[in-house]
This record gives sequence, structure tokens and C-alpha cells, in this order.
Amino acid sequence: MKNNQDTLITGEMLINYYELNKKKKEIEVEMNHLKTIFHDFFDRQIGSLDKGEIILNGYKLQRQIRKAEKYNEEETVKRLEDLKMNDLIQVVKKPDALKIKSALNLGFLQEKDLEGCIITTASPAISVKPITPR
Repeated sequence: MKNNQDTLITGEMLINYYELNKKKKEIEVEMNHLKTIFHDFFDRQIGSLDKGEIILNGYKLQRQIRKAEKYNEEETVKRLEDLKMNDLIQVVKKPDALKIKSALNLGFLQEKDLEGCIITTASPAISVKPITPR
């Protein structure tokens, strides 16, 4: 671990982080509960896929409906093939990780055969938990 003069970690910081994280989780649970109530209200008042708003005590509650469109892959490919529009269809080649692992386990493929092909990613994560004596 680097010994940086500017960085000092104290026990109070760990306690504070732990307590804040606990509060964050409690807040998320409470907010999700309120969101459910708000959605139920709008569902009953105006319909399940309609936007709406109400104003109470100087606050405006709004519900927006976000829409995303994507093609049904199987049906669209079939239709495009029927229309002889194959140029509009992507052919995607990608390695099958399960089959590669099986081939390695069975000896059909050697790890050296895939040298330089494996990408390993790592991301740091922070966790603070109280240590309870046993």
C-alpha cells in the first residue's frame, strides 16, 4: 500500500462510511416504496402508461413515460430475408465462452492456442463492515 503523506485513513472515517452506506440503503428502500405508491396512484387515476402530474404543498410530482423501441430480432430477420433484404441483416461472430472452456477441459484446445486473446478487467470496490468478535 502506498504511504502517501496527504492520505490519512482513520477509524472515524471507516465508521462514517459504514453508517452512511447503511443510511443510503435505508433511503433507497424508502424511496422505492414511495415510487411504488406514486406509480399506483397514477395507474389508478390516469392509466398505467400515461404521464401525469399533481401539485401538493408547493411540490410537483410528475410521472414521465420513457419509451424505447427495438426490433424483434427473430421476426425482423425472417421478414427481411423474405424481402430479399439480406444487406440489412448483421452477421455477428463471437466466441462461445462455454464451448471454449469445454474444449480446453477436454484437451481439444490448449491455453497457449488462445494466448493474447483473453482480456481481463478489474475494478476496485470498497467495502466496510464491522468486525464482530466470535
